[in-house]
Amino acid sequence: MSLPNLAPIPELYVSYDSAQKLKHEAGDLPSWDLSPRQICDLELLMNGGFHPLKGFLTEADYDCVVDTMRTASGALWPIPVTLDVSAKFAEGVEPGQDIALRDQEGVILAILSVTDKWVPDKVREAERVFGANDLAHPGVNYLHHVAGPVYLGGPVTGIQPPVHYDFRGRRDTPNELRAYFRKLGWRKVVAFQTRNPLHRAHQELTFRAAREAQANLLIHPVVGMTKPGDVDHFTRVRCYEAVLDKYPSATTTMSLLNLAMRMAGPREAVWHGLIRRNHGCTHFIVGRDHAGPGKNSRGKDFYGHYEAQELFKKHEAEIGIEMVDFKHMVYVQEKAQYFPANEVPDGGTVLDISGTELRRRLREGLDIPDWFSFPEVVAELRRTSPPRSKQGFTVFFTGLSGSGKSTIANALMVKLMEMGGRPVTLLDGDVVRKHLSSELGFSKEHRDINIRRIGYVASEITKNGGIAICAPIAPYTATRRAVREMVEAFGAFIEVHVATSVEECERRDRKGLYKLAREGKIKEFTGISDPYEVPENPELRVETENAEVDNCAHQVILKLEQMGLIRA
Repeated sequence: MSLPNLAPIPELYVSYDSAQKLKHEAGDLPSWDLSPRQICDLELLMNGGFHPLKGFLTEADYDCVVDTMRTASGALWPIPVTLDVSAKFAEGVEPGQDIALRDQEGVILAILSVTDKWVPDKVREAERVFGANDLAHPGVNYLHHVAGPVYLGGPVTGIQPPVHYDFRGRRDTPNELRAYFRKLGWRKVVAFQTRNPLHRAHQELTFRAAREAQANLLIHPVVGMTKPGDVDHFTRVRCYEAVLDKYPSATTTMSLLNLAMRMAGPREAVWHGLIRRNHGCTHFIVGRDHAGPGKNSRGKDFYGHYEAQELFKKHEAEIGIEMVDFKHMVYVQEKAQYFPANEVPDGGTVLDISGTELRRRLREGLDIPDWFSFPEVVAELRRTSPPRSKQGFTVFFTGLSGSGKSTIANALMVKLMEMGGRPVTLLDGDVVRKHLSSELGFSKEHRDINIRRIGYVASEITKNGGIAICAPIAPYTATRRAVREMVEAFGAFIEVHVATSVEECERRDRKGLYKLAREGKIKEFTGISDPYEVPENPELRVETENAEVDNCAHQVILKLEQMGLIRA
């Protein structure tokens, strides 16, 4: 008997013949090259994962979603799904026009029929959707420093899905999963959302959740964008596959979800529930602090531990999927098994390893006990997270012109080369401008491009196990943060603020740049006519006045030793 909740869900794709015709006609349309996050959003729009949305939100829908978690028609939808574009591109687009949406290789994926164009109030969006306009939140930082300033809305006509070359056999559309469940006669399916590797506690949790719901289990990890600094999805999927045989194959399956997470806590939990309903699931595990990004700028959690569960429970009937409480599982030594934290036997010795502690053990090459994780998972994690003393890293000097950055960076390079073990590359600001950025000027936009290029090169060096030493001025907090995120995807980022006063920099200035800037002959000069945003929490702050260069470089060496990145 066909189950109502497993009937096919509407998709936004046109037929093959219509798609071929649209591809041919799209050559005359304005084209927007989608960002990685926009590609994730578009895929879930087109394949029905974001049902009932039929495109990127209009301004009316956006306003309602931000304020009430509903579209203008009243449908529950907690997260804005918008197409943000640059101001320059927006100038050439008006409502009533079609635009071609392309991937980063230029392949056309869809047509957007633009009905709305507007400049959003991003502060309001941050406060309502994320609960605070705090740049410590990765979703808020993305909103202000990555997303474009103009939003376009309107229905989408799907031509073809984005191509994925990795784990193709594990990627299923909502309708493919629904057909799979229908074929196997799975009437109840509990979905487990994860962006982390699976350890023994997760296995116990998912077993219990499936038993409690008397349901089959869908392990449904996110492989789109997660929180900066998370384990990359290639490693995570290898970890999942390594332990999948620990689950009963008759009642468990795994599929990958190409979702760009916003880390929006309670709202995101509701969103995840709606997405899993669209994939044919009947139950969903909601964790403590589900999709929480961690600490805010005051060192407190952005969301309460149970806020996500409370909001989900409030809307459970409308979501159309039943919540299964995430139970925090701990290992009881005497019993040699896992228990929910609130069911530990009296006198039992509780053993637990936090995510922070796991990262420390990996970083320092320490033992990870079998009771905590599976040997196969630990082996995969060690392959991509070797001890810190064997990882690549980036030392990023920032400071005013003439502060001594380049001199200290050169001294540090020599000291690290003397130690040996890893290749060392110095990316000095002047040298990079000569070889990578010779066409750029010194406007804010061009300086940002230059710093991001340095960051990209540093991230590639770090990824491949080398040491990158960067010494640009890098005056803007947002750009430094963007570089940090690029590098920290692969290794450690050590920001060193060379805290020399502008007066001292001016006194040292052999090129006479400060004098020319004060006379107005050099425009937008950092520290004179353009601001330098002092780093609030660098890994190290170095005072150079009345200090020898060797001593300054040695301070960096000591910091690297303290962080476990080098061994003297």
